[in-house]
Amino acid sequence: MSDKATNPTDAPLYPIREVSRLTGVNSVTLRAWERRYGLIQPQRTPKGHRLYARDDIERIEQILQWLNRGVPVSQVRELLDQPQAVETPEPAAGDWPSQRQQLIAALEAYDLSRLDSLFNQCMALYPLATCLNELFKPIVETLEEHWSEQLGATLQQRTLESFLRTRVGTRLYHANLINQGATLMIGRLPDDQSNLWELLIALAASQAGYRVQLYDAALPINELPLAVERLKINALLLCSGQAERAELMRRQLPRLADQLDIVLGLCGPVARIRAAELTDTQVAVLGDDPLQAITRLTPLIRQ
Repeated sequence: MSDKATNPTDAPLYPIREVSRLTGVNSVTLRAWERRYGLIQPQRTPKGHRLYARDDIERIEQILQWLNRGVPVSQVRELLDQPQAVETPEPAAGDWPSQRQQLIAALEAYDLSRLDSLFNQCMALYPLATCLNELFKPIVETLEEHWSEQLGATLQQRTLESFLRTRVGTRLYHANLINQGATLMIGRLPDDQSNLWELLIALAASQAGYRVQLYDAALPINELPLAVERLKINALLLCSGQAERAELMRRQLPRLADQLDIVLGLCGPVARIRAAELTDTQVAVLGDDPLQAITRLTPLIRQ
């Protein structure tokens, strides 16, 4: 634990909003780490507002390193408090497989209150990037494999879509009020009857500071230039968990990319499946990983 007595009296102190910006960890998660697990102990102003020293920020970065290696948040403090001279053991795989199974079991049982509790717990305790990588993306991939051969798959899929759409939509609404980044329009391609991939991409984009315009249904290809113009969009991202039609991939999307003055990006499994066919086009193939897709998009927008 950082020792506040060792900090110079003139050392800078940071409010929670600035610490959240510097580390990428939202304020709700920082408070949960403090109150539930004692991982950090910020100073307080006379009015009770949290102030973080540079040591606290470094400790938060160490926490993130352990979480990204799969260590459950409940075990991080023990590792942080070990003397630095002691060789710290490699962490186990963590409890992510268990959390994924719990979420899938809640969905299969249509236990929405349990699903909500697990979702909120994950979002409160872990950075969004970790939740996407370790929980949401693997769950979507696992479920999509089973849905093709499972009775009741459509009901399960629609239940998960409805659940996530409500929660992601709420996050996007509030984030759009404060985010200062470019405006992205995110939609899905015609053959994908699910909005799960665009929801994951939207979460990653919002976390990166972009303002997000999300469409639940696929817009006609010939109306996308009008949407870009009227809504003042800075980049258009199209997603799909399907291979999509060859005509769309080989002709319509490249033609659309040539018409637009902004980036046209392709995300989700379709980007992996069709990457070779789009090599010599203006379509930016961003990949099927939501966080990596947004990382690859950023320099393209700046250009």
